[in-house]
Amino acid sequence: MFHPRHQHILFAFFMALFMSFLMSGVISYMNVGLPENFLKVWFHAWWTAFVIAFPIVLFVAPMVRRIVNKLVRAVEHPHHS
Repeated sequence: MFHPRHQHILFAFFMALFMSFLMSGVISYMNVGLPENFLKVWFHAWWTAFVIAFPIVLFVAPMVRRIVNKLVRAVEHPHHS
């Protein structure tokens, strides 16, 4: 297993992996349909997107966390009487 200090890297890796995989598949399908070489086209698009997405997620995730923390209010527990 990994040390907790690597959590942000693992988060970025898997977020970039899944999002680039899914989005490149959708965009590839929208652009070329389902030709015989669709998997080759998709893999190329996915690999390109992942290589770009991984460092971007590493950079953007902390800013997104700060924005979300500012938008989400702490839940106040009602006082029981």
